Amino acid sequence: MMHVRQELPGLDRIRDRFIEMLADRQTMIAHHALLAWEGETVEAVNENLYAAQCVLHQIGGTAGSLGFDVLGKDARTCEMEIIAHLEGPDADLAICPGDLIYHVDNFVGSCRALLDLKG
Repeated sequence: MMHVRQELPGLDRIRDRFIEMLADRQTMIAHHALLAWEGETVEAVNENLYAAQCVLHQIGGTAGSLGFDVLGKDARTCEMEIIAHLEGPDADLAICPGDLIYHVDNFVGSCRALLDLKG
């Protein structure tokens, strides 16, 4: 027996709105990551990482339910990496780990690829 996935009415509009918002959100993530990387104080680094984490959380919480499973998983992975840093032993140092920026940059690239595909 074949199972057909049922979609809620209006889900296409919600997906379209998610894509529209993704453009701004990926820019915000990149902006906060850059500010964290360039931050000279613990507060500047951590506040910008936290801001990026919040946006990643929004994407991660929505993407999977709209059919963007990989993007949602990648957002949650980046979010968890930021949380691990903010709760880790280096959180009281004015540093932003390069590997964290690398993963965030890859995520932003994935967003851009999806936007290009849908645009």
